[in-house]
Amino acid sequence: MEHRCQQVEYIQGPSFAPKEMRLYLAGPLFTVAERSFNSQLSSLLEAAGYDVWLPQDNEPRDLSGDAIFRKDVEGIHWADVVVANMDGPDPDSGTCWECGYAYKKKPVVVYRTDFRAADDPTIGPYNLMLTQSADLHIELPLKSIPEVASALADALASLHYPAERPSKA
Repeated sequence: MEHRCQQVEYIQGPSFAPKEMRLYLAGPLFTVAERSFNSQLSSLLEAAGYDVWLPQDNEPRDLSGDAIFRKDVEGIHWADVVVANMDGPDPDSGTCWECGYAYKKKPVVVYRTDFRAADDPTIGPYNLMLTQSADLHIELPLKSIPEVASALADALASLHYPAERPSKA
């Protein structure tokens, strides 16, 4: 497991107990397999004491694209940390946008369970704009969902972030 922690000013501050940490769980959500993975990971993180915003459970799918977009942005604002799944030959474009939006606003943790390497593994397992902008980057090839949840909990325990935060709408 590779941890790359970039110390930046906005994450300095008091730490919260895991049960007080709010996570925005970003990742692809367009197939039954993706949605099932997301739901199981969310449940395990909630059982460990985290408060999780899972977009697939909070987006008004029967409404417009604009309403879905606004709800996801609300979730990112609500969260203390963005935790993003980078699986796939090229990480999900919406997930990448969410990471970019959160950059410099709050900690971003990216992880990957995919065993495929990028075209040039010397620069990273996927787009360097994601690995280099993340506060933590975790490689978990072929790990089970409980192993992913455990590794994320370990990584999240090392983060510090501001005590002020918006309430969940």
